Amino acid sequence: MMLYPPMAALVDKVGSNYLLVNLVARRAREIAQKAEDNEEILDKKPVSIAIDEVYSGKLTLDKTDE
Repeated sequence: MMLYPPMAALVDKVGSNYLLVNLVARRAREIAQKAEDNEEILDKKPVSIAIDEVYSGKLTLDKTDE
């Protein structure tokens, strides 16, 4: 089991380091806010969840996000 996806694979999915960091940070904030609003306790950190979403292809960059 891979603990962290390879950085190169994540960058390839998004296009650049800058876009990857912004996409993951934005999604992590959304995850954290949703968990707080619903009074949920997360098993993983929001950043880890967002990275997993990028790596699995669930979270992608739309042209309007750029």
